[in-house]
Amino acid sequence: MTEPSHPSTYSQSANIVIVGKNIPRKWPNWLSTFAAWVLTKRGWHVEGELINQKKAILAVAPHTSNWDFFIGLFIVFSFKLNINFFGKHTIFKPPLGAIVRRLGGIPVERSKAHGVVTSIANRIKEADSLILALAPEGTRSPIYPWKTGFMHIAREAEIPIQVIGLDYARKAIVLGPIIQKVTNIDEQMQTIYAFYDNVCAKYPKNCITKP
Repeated sequence: MTEPSHPSTYSQSANIVIVGKNIPRKWPNWLSTFAAWVLTKRGWHVEGELINQKKAILAVAPHTSNWDFFIGLFIVFSFKLNINFFGKHTIFKPPLGAIVRRLGGIPVERSKAHGVVTSIANRIKEADSLILALAPEGTRSPIYPWKTGFMHIAREAEIPIQVIGLDYARKAIVLGPIIQKVTNIDEQMQTIYAFYDNVCAKYPKNCITKP
């Protein structure tokens, strides 16, 4: 894979994904090429279009296995995305802290949960660009309803959300619908559940989208 210009394309088998000029990017070409090769060899392909915004939330689900993290990481490397994620402050201590930060990790003090949403939203507002990746369920265990903190963050920070599905049955990375503006969390969560109804998790019984 040669050094792309912006906007650029990521080619995987017969799929071409346009990576727009607005979305923040990093990672070297060799890593992008290697990650794309691994995903292709494992049978994964990409469907849909990636959001082209300087600030956005990428909600990746279903999250039922530790494998989800590694597939997500290879997607990030393949697209050369400069993403951020928020994690419990304790994982940022040595010796792994430097690696987690390099991958885009930002520590959050979860014991002060009442202020986490506002703190994250303010951090996004202050940034020139920030793509926040997260798992909307918040856990690998079966849960319903899903946590809606990411919706509150998007509404408070005034940024869009793109839902992304990891479909293990079809080996598809599905770049799903974009919620441009969060206005009604209950109604818009139904749109998200409907999307994931058609996405097969690694462990389907652990992905609950209905009461």
